[in-house]
Amino acid sequence: MPIADKALIEKIVYAHGGKVLWNSVDWIEADISANGFLFKAKHVQPLVHVRMRASAREPHFLFYDYPEPGQTAELIGNQEVRVTGKDGSLLHSRTLPRTAFHGIRRNFWWDDLDFIYFAGYATWNYLTTPFLFMREGFTFENCGQRQTPAGTFLCLDATFPEDLPAHSRRQTFYFDENSLLRRFDYTAEVVGGWAHAAHFCDDYRDFGGLRFPARRRVRPIFFNRVLSGPTLVAIDTHDIRVIRKA
Repeated sequence: MPIADKALIEKIVYAHGGKVLWNSVDWIEADISANGFLFKAKHVQPLVHVRMRASAREPHFLFYDYPEPGQTAELIGNQEVRVTGKDGSLLHSRTLPRTAFHGIRRNFWWDDLDFIYFAGYATWNYLTTPFLFMREGFTFENCGQRQTPAGTFLCLDATFPEDLPAHSRRQTFYFDENSLLRRFDYTAEVVGGWAHAAHFCDDYRDFGGLRFPARRRVRPIFFNRVLSGPTLVAIDTHDIRVIRKA
């Protein structure tokens, strides 16, 4: 399988707004609603018009007015998750949050800090891909054209750097004829080694010169086949604000 060349990655990045524009960005702020089977399975309340902010440089992510009004939830890579109050006081925190998912309880329900870690790193990845691919430490293999029930797509296997929080280090990305990301497959390892999923990206819109899908749906993969249901996670992006560097 041929290694993907730099020109292909640059073409993909350009289709989503380009390297020059992305390098001028400091934060991506989004208003998002999310629900689905995973929320029910882990006894987590759906998100309704929650304001979030993702760093364009590092895996740093914030939820505003979450888990309660006036509170701020924060992900700092794999190092820490925490919740602060209106006055900035620390209310709850957990170091090395990914390691906490080995407990039996996480198979049945998640507490606020569990969800902040999962949703924080996941949404950070979603809002920074494919620009994320310009970071050092990624490796790619070009799978060529692949036929799927939704059409034929350029397929790219990616191996993520070990220091980045992600669903899994190995993921497969599918791009349409305009080089826009339409699907990516992964294993949500904090859910379980069996949690194979296909994440579909639709309804692309322009926000501040960058292109993002406003509609995302995640469905299970069973024996290499995408199932029609249940919808594991449904994400609707109502607005995105691109915050430039000062």
